[in-house]
Amino acid sequence: MEKKGLEIIGLSYSQTQTGAYALILKEISGKRRLPIIIGGFEAQAIAIEMEKMTPSRPLTHDLFKSLTEAYDILIKEIIIYNLMEGVFFAQLICEDKNGVEREIDARTSDAVALAVRYNCPIYTYEFILSSAGIILDDDLAIDSPQDSAAELDHLQESSVKDTHKSMDDLNSELQDALDNEDYERASRLRDEINSRSKNN
Repeated sequence: MEKKGLEIIGLSYSQTQTGAYALILKEISGKRRLPIIIGGFEAQAIAIEMEKMTPSRPLTHDLFKSLTEAYDILIKEIIIYNLMEGVFFAQLICEDKNGVEREIDARTSDAVALAVRYNCPIYTYEFILSSAGIILDDDLAIDSPQDSAAELDHLQESSVKDTHKSMDDLNSELQDALDNEDYERASRLRDEINSRSKNN
């Protein structure tokens, strides 16, 4: 079967499942988008890497990458290869230092979290796009990876407002949040910093 390339265009808070997120993948050579429901932890892991944040200690996916690199194992690509009863199935296509290739089953959310860390391509098949792909109106699209960090605000409620703080204060609090592994707050602060930078 011919593989169809996908790219991540963002994360959106799920309107149908409390505490869940929709990972939005877009067909590279077309207009269809593939929404995949994932958990908050996986959404956080994907958003942190997309935003190039550095946790004070490695997350599980960072640890996995360090382990594979230590043993000269490369993740070449991710394939979302099946869809059954609303559940997506994925595989990591790995290659060791001797060129031996192996396929390893993985949850799609974990596979994508690793794909962003390895900067490797994500693929699926036409039958999955045909059955689960949707075409959104342009004004409903999520077109920026920065949207992913903004959507993490839904992981925890907060009454703290950052808009009145100086950039120095925001950067200092961002570092504190990273040091304390408060990634939801770090994402919120990073979003405020990015928003101000664009407006300057």
